Amino acid sequence: MDKIKLNEINTRAPKDFDKKETKERLEEILKGLDELQNLLFAENKHSVLIVLQGLDASGKDGTIRHVFGSLNPQGVTVHSFKVPTVEEAAHDFLWRVHQHSPAKGMIQIFNRSHYEDILVTRVHKWCDDETASKRMKAINDFEELLYQHNETHILKFYLHISREEQQERLKERTKDPSKMWKYNEQDFKEAKLWDDYMKAYEDCFEHCNKIPWTIVPSDQNWYKEYVIAKQLYDLLKSLDMQYPGIKK
Repeated sequence: MDKIKLNEINTRAPKDFDKKETKERLEEILKGLDELQNLLFAENKHSVLIVLQGLDASGKDGTIRHVFGSLNPQGVTVHSFKVPTVEEAAHDFLWRVHQHSPAKGMIQIFNRSHYEDILVTRVHKWCDDETASKRMKAINDFEELLYQHNETHILKFYLHISREEQQERLKERTKDPSKMWKYNEQDFKEAKLWDDYMKAYEDCFEHCNKIPWTIVPSDQNWYKEYVIAKQLYDLLKSLDMQYPGIKK
């Protein structure tokens, strides 16, 4: 696989995508996802793990709300990985993650994920390169374990926004009353580490790609949501699921 250079990847939708048409296609996909999720839950053979990674203000929360908000909440769970608790830090870094891997029939969304332990930790020098390399191997093994032993299909998305779009969204949180609750002064400090984060992400994509990443242009929410919804739809469709019959 060629090394990914994020600065060479556009953060906006391809020019041949019309906003109105794409939003209409998204609505059709979401209707289809409702039925496919029901099948996934009923058949109880597969599970799906969706990993959402991205810088602050890249749109992870909005993606969860608009792509997955219409699905049956009995079959979808969301977990966000924040700073480890004292108990979590006393275990290996994947201990807290494995507890939230999806059961059969379920869609599990990670809003930030196990990848934080090779991203933010490296940027802030809490994790050296040797430790990061060991963790990346462990992550590959962990993801393979989920698939091989529990039929867990993993979709990994990096929400790719431009530096300018991030700044605009962060500033919006200081002005829009409906978004002020998201404001965190630390986000502006983290934004200054942009180049370090790009380097950390590119290294992550290179070494944790047994299950491939999708780099999602995310400056325009309508396109970001379409890409993610369509990938999930295509995955579930490919499983050729069937409703179980009456057990005798």
